[in-house]
Amino acid sequence: MTDDLLSRAREWLDQDPDPVTRTELQQLLDADDTAAIEDRFSARLQFGTAGLRGALGAGPNRMNRVIVAQAAAGLASYLLAHGDRPSVVIGYDARHNSDVFARDTAEIMEGAGVHAFLLPTCLPTPVLAFAIRHLGCSAGVMVTASHNPPEDNGYKVYLEDSSQIVPPADADISAAIDAVGRVDALPRNTDAYDLLGPEVAEAYVAAVLTLPTEGPRDIVAVYTPMHGVGRDTLVEVVARAGFPALHVVREQGDPDPDFPTVAFPNPEEPGAMDLSLKLASEVGADIIVANDPDADRAAVGVRDGESYRMLTGDQVGVLLADFLLRRGVTGTFAASIVSSDLLGRQAAAYDQPWEQTLTGFKWLGKIPTLAFGYEEALGYSVAPHIARDKDGVSALITVLELAAGLKAEGRTLIDRLDDIYREHGLHSTSQLSVRVEDLSIITRGMEVLRTSPPTVLGGLDVTSVDDLADGYHGLPPTDGIRLGLAGTDVIESARIICRPSGTEPKLKCYLEVVVPVGESIEASRNAAEAQIAGIKADLGRALGI
Repeated sequence: MTDDLLSRAREWLDQDPDPVTRTELQQLLDADDTAAIEDRFSARLQFGTAGLRGALGAGPNRMNRVIVAQAAAGLASYLLAHGDRPSVVIGYDARHNSDVFARDTAEIMEGAGVHAFLLPTCLPTPVLAFAIRHLGCSAGVMVTASHNPPEDNGYKVYLEDSSQIVPPADADISAAIDAVGRVDALPRNTDAYDLLGPEVAEAYVAAVLTLPTEGPRDIVAVYTPMHGVGRDTLVEVVARAGFPALHVVREQGDPDPDFPTVAFPNPEEPGAMDLSLKLASEVGADIIVANDPDADRAAVGVRDGESYRMLTGDQVGVLLADFLLRRGVTGTFAASIVSSDLLGRQAAAYDQPWEQTLTGFKWLGKIPTLAFGYEEALGYSVAPHIARDKDGVSALITVLELAAGLKAEGRTLIDRLDDIYREHGLHSTSQLSVRVEDLSIITRGMEVLRTSPPTVLGGLDVTSVDDLADGYHGLPPTDGIRLGLAGTDVIESARIICRPSGTEPKLKCYLEVVVPVGESIEASRNAAEAQIAGIKADLGRALGI
């Protein structure tokens, strides 16, 4: 072990206030485990537009109390430089150490001269986003790693508009964090922050309850909070809106930071919804609804004949958009660039503006005239006036209202989706996604697309290759490639966007195929699925995945 590495590890150990991570690091030092120490000290978790996110443990390349203290002190410095008498509200989920990180943040904020409000218990991320404007705060912090594995935690930062930070604020806050010295020298105030009661969460529930209108309420729904913090809030909203009680998946109902029933606590992951699908069959449910662990995302499943299946994020997005447009909601309808282009056709049919942004809800939240925003990764904003962030609670109460209304007409979400396809063309979307341990696989895949992209995929000619790093249609530069594909007599158009995930070690490729609907929607669906399968196979070979 080099003297420099040893010195950095010992300095970290000296200032770490957490006995657990101090013991972890001391044991590695005693064992002279150079590889493990290098892994923890070879890099530093970078603060960016996604805040901080990483595995729990000792050292700058892990989530821990030192990293959180530095982030809190840096954010406090930024807020003090950008306004008089700044304030911050802090929330947290039920992950390991989330409550500790939240209290540390409150104490350090107060020690720095930023007044802090701390939510009283683990609550959904949308409650935190709502609380920023409700309390008139300069910023908000949510301690969560959303749907990451159980060993992870994270730190999301919002500014006063209740949307997540974007450049240049992220770089400015990051620079302020880098300037923080030893955390054991930071002033703390352990009793000056306001520990809030239930009134903020109640105000959020009241705001969400303004969304449903009078209408049918007969719907049988299965719900899973995926071992997270969404259950109590959603159950309260559902009951007070007059819907029948949800059938909550018992095994996943209580908050549990170990997520024992799932490999990954994400409704999109294979197997994560198996218990919900099983319960739906047992109770004869009309619909399945789910949140991710911090309840900012929402997933929906439907009865399909004698069984059930999950809808894609794009399908839920266009159903919600259609519902709002038919209700007369006006303003900008927006989606991330990797989401379906169908939203643009829907908005145009109602003479409403449509906008595309980069991935990440932080970009959607910055649209001043936003009426509805979504991204295919199960994120929806049906009420930007409540919070300019994705909100899995308000999205699900809207889905329940839509499904109940259709049920009263003898119809289903699938029936309505088919109506939309008949009007605008069947937009079939899918993903080719690979989780990697070796990040060079992602780098090589992106390099292939930039230097020697395929010329034919699934029998369709590749007609355009756009490097999103150059900015696409006026969007900020980002690491991604967009491939446009020629249509045929059957296929109207197709496109692919490939990018590294911003929160997980994944290479993600987003596919969309558009097929006109003739006499048979089933024939159109089959044609789209066959085309996507062919594109996926060829793309996987081209990328070596």
